[in-house]
Formats: sequence, C-alpha cells, structure tokens
Amino acid sequence: MGRKLDPTKKEKRGPGRKARKQKGAETELARFLPAVSDENSKRLSSRARKRAAKRRLGSAEVPKTNKSPEAKPLPGKLPKGAVQTAGKKGPQSLFNAAQGKKRPAPSSDEEEEEEDSEEDDVVNQGDLWGSEDDADMVDDYGADSNSEDEEEGEELLPIERAARKQKVREAAAGVQWSEEETEDEEEEVTPESGPSKEEEADGGLQINVDEEPFVLPPAGEMEQDAQAPDLQRVHKRIQDIVGILRDFGAQREEGRSRSEYLNRLKKDLATYYSYGDFLLGKLMDLFPLSELVEFLEANEVPRPVTLRTNTLKTRRRDLAQALINRGVNLDPLGKWSKTGLVVYDSSVPIGATPEYLAGHYMLQGASSMLPVMALAPQEHERILDMCCAPGGKTSYMAQLMKNTGVILANDANAERLKSVVGNLHRLGVTNTVISHYDGRQFPKVVGGFDRVLLDAPCSGTGVISKDPAVKTNKDEKDILRCAHLQKELLLSAIDSVNATSKTGGYLVYCTCSIMVEENEWVVDYALKKRNVRLVPTGLDFGQEGFTRFRERRFHPSLRSARRFYPHTHNMDGFFIAKFKKFSNSIPQSETDNVLLYCSGWTAVVQSQLIATSTFQVQVILVSQTPK
Repeated sequence: MGRKLDPTKKEKRGPGRKARKQKGAETELARFLPAVSDENSKRLSSRARKRAAKRRLGSAEVPKTNKSPEAKPLPGKLPKGAVQTAGKKGPQSLFNAAQGKKRPAPSSDEEEEEEDSEEDDVVNQGDLWGSEDDADMVDDYGADSNSEDEEEGEELLPIERAARKQKVREAAAGVQWSEEETEDEEEEVTPESGPSKEEEADGGLQINVDEEPFVLPPAGEMEQDAQAPDLQRVHKRIQDIVGILRDFGAQREEGRSRSEYLNRLKKDLATYYSYGDFLLGKLMDLFPLSELVEFLEANEVPRPVTLRTNTLKTRRRDLAQALINRGVNLDPLGKWSKTGLVVYDSSVPIGATPEYLAGHYMLQGASSMLPVMALAPQEHERILDMCCAPGGKTSYMAQLMKNTGVILANDANAERLKSVVGNLHRLGVTNTVISHYDGRQFPKVVGGFDRVLLDAPCSGTGVISKDPAVKTNKDEKDILRCAHLQKELLLSAIDSVNATSKTGGYLVYCTCSIMVEENEWVVDYALKKRNVRLVPTGLDFGQEGFTRFRERRFHPSLRSARRFYPHTHNMDGFFIAKFKKFSNSIPQSETDNVLLYCSGWTAVVQSQLIATSTFQVQVILVSQTPK
C-alpha cells in the first residue's frame, strides 16, 4: 500500500501551512487567495469557503468533462435532493441528502481502495481543470485542498480518515443549505432595511427632543400638576430649572425672569419633598440651589446609627470585639473621635444587648458628641449642663472627667429627667447632681461654674430625617419664639460662668438647627450684651459660621463657630459656638431720654432696646407736667 503520488513532483501552490506565521506571508497570500464576497467571508469558515469554491467550479466543468449518459445536469445546477461532493466524478459524486442517513464506516480494505482512488482522482481532476482553476482552489494560507488532504492523510489513521471524509460530506451538504438560508435572509433583510433607518431617524429625533431647551409650563398645566402631580416629571423639571439657573443668561427662555423660575422651582421642591412654603423659602435663602437639592435628598435618608463607648467601664477595642462576636457589623466613627463607633447592621437589637444594659456604651448621634469635645471639661471642675435631657452629653462629660468634680445636670422638663436618671445609673456616673429649674432663673439659683454647656431648645431643622413633621409644622412664629428663648437662656448661661476660674471660664452654645435666626443672630446678640468673646471650638472639620447673611452683618469672630450638615458630614445638622468670658461684670444698656410732646402734656420717658426676635422699645413713664 505504497504511495501512488510522488510528493517531490507536486507543484507548489503557495506558502503552505508551515509558512503561516512567517513574516511577509500576508503579501504572498494576496496573490493566491480568491476574491470572496463580503457576505460569504462573514458567514462561512475557511473550510466552508473552500468547499463552496470547489462546488461552483465543479458545477461549471462537470457538464463538459462528464460523458456518462446517466447524469446530464444543467450547468451550475444540481438535481433536487442531491449535493455534489468535491473530489469525485460522475454519478458517484451525488448522494441523496433527503434521506438523511449516514453512510456506515468502511472497512480497512475499502478505506485503502478509496484512498488510492481519491489520489488518482485528484491527479485526473487537476489535469481536467488545468492550471487556471487551481488558483481558485487554494485555502486561506495559499495551500490547495489536495495537498492539504495528502499531508493530513500521512498522519491520520484509517478510521480517522474515514471520519474526516464523513465530515466533508456533511459540510458540503451544510454549505448548500446555508447558502439557501443566506439568500432567504438577504431577501428578508432588504425590505426591512427601510424601517430600520426610520427607527434610527426616530431615535435621532427623540434625542433632539431631549436636547431642546426647557420651557416653563403654562399656568393651566401648573394647576393640573398641583392637583395630581407626576413625581417623575416634577423631578425632571427640578433638574432642568436648576441647570438653567446655573447659567441663567445663556439658557433662560426669552421673556422669563429669574423670579418665575425660582417660584416654579419652589413649588416643585415643595411638591416633590413635601415641605411647607415657609421652611423651603428659608432653606432656599440659606443654600445655593445645587446644594439645596443635596440637603433635601440627605434629609430623606436616616443618619447612621452611632454609639459612644463608656470609658468608665470598658475600652472601645474590647466593646467592639464583644459586639462583633454578637453579630454586629461596625467600624470606628472617625479619626476625630476616640470613643465613637458606627453600626452598619446588627443581628441583635443594638439597644438591648448585655453590653448596653451593663452600661458599656450609649446610643448617641455623632453630632451630639461634638459640643462636649468643644467644651473639653477637665477633672475636678464644676460643670453646668443647663438642658441635659436625655443625658448623653452629661455622661460624656462625666467620663472625660473620670467621675471627678461636680456636674449639675438641669432640665426644665421633669418627665425627661427620668431618662437622665436611668442613663446615669446604667453608665455608672457618680459625680452628677440633677436639678429641675428653668434655665433662665439659674444665675439666681447657683452660679460660679468653671464651664457651662447650653444645648438650647430649637426648631429641629437639622434633624428632619428623625422628625419629618418639621417639614410642614414650622412657621415664622416658631422660629422667632425659639430665638427669643435661646437669647434668654444664653445670657443666663453666661452669667453662670465664673470668669476668674483658673482652668475654665468657657461656655459652649449649640443647637440642632441650621436657621441663622437661632444661631448667628443669638450669638451676635450675646457678644453685644455680655463681656465674652468667641474662641476656636477645637474641631478640625465643619463649615464656618456666617459673618453676613442677606442684609444682616455679624461679628467677624463668628468664623470660629462651626456648622455641620447632613449632606456634607453625614450627621445631623448642628451649630456650635464656644465663648470665653473675660469679665463677670454686666455692661449697662444704653438709655436715651426722649421728650414726647402730647396735646397739653410733656412726658419724659426712658427708652431701652430689648433685643428679641423683633426689636421692641420698653417705655417707662418718669414724670409728667402740664404744658
């Protein structure tokens, strides 16, 4: 079973398979590769394209060379249900594809005969087709199929060759069916190409619609939105108006003023975030528009759960490990706090663990720790916590003082003092005395404290995430009422501080409000009424206090005060200012004698300005004489 074809006499057809990776093979391939349409190159593999080329050439040449009267197919066509295989002649090259039955694997003798006959057929077929058609029979790498089959045949076993031949037959049949399906697909795609372009055009039009400048809706549409608002459309309109107001001169609609856009934005924000008109107007005066939206969004999300380690009973490291063992996921609160922990999630109630009941920690907001850090109480000092409930700041001061000295914890609400008593007992605080007085009476009750902490009652505009009712139930009267109470409490707290204290003489004023009326106005009033000055709080972060707000101007030292916001610091809104009292004397208010001329009477009165939410004049009748 020797070779019948001498490989030394074979004519070279191209670089061959061994030269596939050689440099410069690409230029050689261009000389040998046949021109194939783009559709076939995309849909057919190299072997399939080779078989298709053989079949096309065979269909064109077989009618001329085949003399058998039994098979006379038309040029380029095959009988129905038959497929021509490459490398065979006459009726033997046809098989019935409709039957779909696989040919059984031939025996070894039949394989040898088929191999010999195939090699003879290769030579004869090459002689019949001539050298002109050989260029179309090369594969992607410049080698023809005959040489490839011969080279592969040298290395394959008989059963492998039989399997390869069977695959060739199936591939030839698949090529025919794939070509028919391709033609059908092309016919289907051709009429659909029009609609696809239309869809693209529609898409382009839609993009153009989105890029059109925003136009304020008419009044009728505004009324309809107020009755049944579409929140998605309202939110989109908010974003559009904010974008226009950032570059109002270039993007505004002709004939529209800024006030119209602001009024529309105010109504949309009130609708989307459920705020009252008064509070939203105050917030729009306080924040830039882009920051305002961030603040409103932050108020919709609760602040992280934080706790403070009670160093009177444990260390933060030991507490964290104990809580982690109970299934609590936590981290240190931040570099600014040595005792705080932030809790992400917990498999146990964080307010009912054995560690909590044993007084190892206190649930406390991150912003509530800052005033105590600013006050910085020292050991063996006398401290006053004027509004102490529920006792978080009081216990923090006690642990900083290591249960030394004296803390007077006062609150005007007797019901809230019950929680203070419970927390102090649980946390092991022993240096605190609890009192129930109105803070405005405190200089008369007791004074001479080294340090005073005043966490004044406020409107709660910094803790809207905890109490959403603040959005709608606050008005201007509430703000002014709080501001008036805060001024009275602050003056009483300043009078309770001993300016001659060797270690102290400090007072910290704080609120959980972000309103200027409750913060900078109150502090500026105290600077005018008492011998105090503002000093740095000692906090490394937070925004500076305002020295000017709208038409009002405040003392320049208010820059040392600190503001905290939920959208920038991820904690409740807070204001902190630290005073240093340098004299126990109280400056006298300026008085003016004014002559009032009435019909028949001349009255001499003394006028004194009392700074409250609105400036009032207290008139005292001194004497009256007839005209």
